[in-house]
Amino acid sequence: MDIKDHIRKVPDFPKPGILFYDISTLLAHPDAWQVAMGRLARMIIRYQPDILAGIDSRGFLVAAPLALKLGCGFIMVRKKGKLPGKTVEYEYDLEYGTDTIEIQDDAVTKGQKVLILDDLLATGGTMAASIELFRSVGADVVGTASIIELTFLNGRSKLDGVPFDALVSYDE
Repeated sequence: MDIKDHIRKVPDFPKPGILFYDISTLLAHPDAWQVAMGRLARMIIRYQPDILAGIDSRGFLVAAPLALKLGCGFIMVRKKGKLPGKTVEYEYDLEYGTDTIEIQDDAVTKGQKVLILDDLLATGGTMAASIELFRSVGADVVGTASIIELTFLNGRSKLDGVPFDALVSYDE
């Protein structure tokens, strides 16, 4: 099965000139979603993670079912102010300004093997920030993965040597 057949391309979203790769059509197709999760599971199991971390918010849709399938814990990497209780945050630079992501302070223990997931890797900024956030609390970031990689944006170059896997890639 070609997973790309189940990913919709939406031109000019969220603004003119952007081609948005929409996984909602993949999520709506039960067979394709099952195949996608099975393939991702086979890719990431070799890292033997303890915890799968999903990046806000479509990364949750990827990480949570994989955690269940692989018998791992699942934690959320959220934008600032979205998690209850005490949190650990990481501020990072955007093209114009900064953003902050956070995890709950008890979400991961020192030395736990974390694999970070999102739906798509574009420029790599949020994934790189997530790596640094987990490292700051003593986690061992063993890998990263997504359904889609936009290779022309070279996001994997920002991942500081952490392995990255994707189900499909687009060169334009």
